[in-house]
Amino acid sequence: MPPSDQPVFVGSSASSSRSTPSVAPSVGVPSPPAVASVPGATTTGTRAPVVDHGPRTGNKVALTFDADMTDGMLASLRAGRVKSYANLRILDLLERDEVPATFFLTGKWVQRYPDVTRRIADNPRFELANHTYGHAAFTSDCYDLPSQPVTELRGDVAKTFEVIKPYGGRQTRYFRFPGLCHDAATLDALAPLGVTVVDGDVVSGDPFATAWKPLVRAVLDHVRPGSVVIMHVTEANAAMTDEALPHILAGLRERGLVPAPLSEVLAAD
Repeated sequence: MPPSDQPVFVGSSASSSRSTPSVAPSVGVPSPPAVASVPGATTTGTRAPVVDHGPRTGNKVALTFDADMTDGMLASLRAGRVKSYANLRILDLLERDEVPATFFLTGKWVQRYPDVTRRIADNPRFELANHTYGHAAFTSDCYDLPSQPVTELRGDVAKTFEVIKPYGGRQTRYFRFPGLCHDAATLDALAPLGVTVVDGDVVSGDPFATAWKPLVRAVLDHVRPGSVVIMHVTEANAAMTDEALPHILAGLRERGLVPAPLSEVLAAD
């Protein structure tokens, strides 16, 4: 990714035309906040922008943690096949070291872990963002994720914002697609919601990892000023993240890089 002085907006090949067709809001979809009233809020009625990283100046980077939850994951919890999809050791470390972070929450994860969500929301260094309601894909061929039709995307994302909203804290209009899978149709479907889609330029590879050292290398080999690092807080399917995180933080310090909330990284001068 070439250096730049501004956030880089990217999309899949299907959405690279940068066309911005007008889309009227649907009845029953909550109206988004005014542009700039919360981080990530954008003009409604135009294709949702996609940001990959912030400006390559300064020394700030964003640590983001996805909180996935599918019906299959809920079934595994109920059956006792897994213990938890909430890695409290990550929160313990971030809180102890006063490290800012941004959490992309699925609605079903919030409903399964309301106390953990409240803990996140109560921390002034943490931001809350949207990761769909049930971690479904809205494009075809998105890994092995459950899928939903694109016609359901707008309502799904709006519902998730409503689930997150009562917790307060540092609310945003940032949204991340499961698997980072999106195309022109999905971005157009989000137009009435006034969101910014956030991918990321540093993928830790923590889902289903069996060792922590590769995660550290994946982050530290690619992180740069303005980077958006993607990790997961879902303990049972990202069991090595809490082991890797102290080493990632130490490596950032050695490089003179400072974790900051996503909104600050994207707005950095």
